[in-house]
Amino acid sequence: MAHTDTATLPLDASSSQALAENELEYALVSGDGDDFVPYLRSVVRGFLDEEPTDEVVETARRAMRARRLIGVFDRAGEAPDAPVGTIESWPSELTVSPERTLPLWSISAVTVAPTHRRRGIARAMLTGELRTAAAAGFAVAGLTVTEATIYGRWGFSPAAWASDVVIDSRRAAFTGPVASGRLDFVARETLPVRLETLHERIRVQRPGSVRGWEARWRGMAGLNPDDKEARKVRAVAYTDAAGEERGILVYTLAEKDGSAFTDHELRVRILLADDDEAVAALWRFALEHDLVSRVTASLQPAVPPVQWMVSDRRAVTATLTDHHWLRVLDVPRALAARTYAAALTTTIRVEDPLGFADGTWSLRIDEEGSAEVVPVDDEADVTLSVNALGSLLLGGVRATELSVAGLVRGGPDALAALDAAFAPAATPLLDIWY
Repeated sequence: MAHTDTATLPLDASSSQALAENELEYALVSGDGDDFVPYLRSVVRGFLDEEPTDEVVETARRAMRARRLIGVFDRAGEAPDAPVGTIESWPSELTVSPERTLPLWSISAVTVAPTHRRRGIARAMLTGELRTAAAAGFAVAGLTVTEATIYGRWGFSPAAWASDVVIDSRRAAFTGPVASGRLDFVARETLPVRLETLHERIRVQRPGSVRGWEARWRGMAGLNPDDKEARKVRAVAYTDAAGEERGILVYTLAEKDGSAFTDHELRVRILLADDDEAVAALWRFALEHDLVSRVTASLQPAVPPVQWMVSDRRAVTATLTDHHWLRVLDVPRALAARTYAAALTTTIRVEDPLGFADGTWSLRIDEEGSAEVVPVDDEADVTLSVNALGSLLLGGVRATELSVAGLVRGGPDALAALDAAFAPAATPLLDIWY
């Protein structure tokens, strides 16, 4: 059983020693203490944001006080109380199959000051988190990344992809289903509760999804004090014929650069819908909005459904990007957590330089899609890196595709059987950042 209260777990001794050898201090930061302000300033500096105001500090403190906050300090420096490295983590929940979830060690706010590169700070922080997560009983760690070249060395790999969508709404005449419900504008102040309620219904059905939190929904609603577009945020809710709220679209409008007043861009902040009718209704609203010629949205499905709802699908440009990266720490528990599409009996060899997932495993999947995983000494049918295992876990990529890149090795029959079993019930998607 994974720990649910991780904020007070002890610091990793190996990371503490490694940093101390470089004359750096590894320390927990209190979300309620005076050390939180310099910690937050280091985080926002790392992400190139503005210095936080007092109001922003207090908002962040409320959002982060229950999380595990760690700083790396250079006490001999000009600002000894300002960490030169930061990381935060908290226990969450990953959907691995519809209605099946797995405790997730979520990692965020990873920064290293540009004055302290090449001193082992990132390595100490990431390996420290992984060792702590494994000891606390977590089978998987995860993060969303701003740079794709950093985290592979610690065994993370993309498991869910998302699209950035740009639509020329002058060409994209709506041809999708006509919804029978109604749309209404809703107040920004009501959005955090509405978004959370709707997202909780959606995320347990979609592999790759995680639980949101109040500060995330307040940010979507434009209710955070540092939101420069707060007054532009608008929202509509879709209610079905039975009177149940099934979808919400949160968006802003902006005049396109150098254009006339009649030429605006509608920027989707979030579009949540728990059935097909609500999806169609909200996209139709966006595409047919007056004085709008372009609609943009991020974190959409890899193949956005709106492409199938317009007269000219080439009016919709979808740019695919990796979004949710996972790191397997416990092979039996991670693989047994989800359901599978086909029966399978195979042996897999997982190569993990950090040791957490390293080993050879018998994987038996019965006709009902349940898996049993045990360590064995047998010769493996399939050999793969722990990175490849993280990408395969949710079924977002095929073993035969990874084999082309040399990341998975095995005979064609063994790889085809793996593909058939790991095919997901729904394409993995993470619709928020964390």
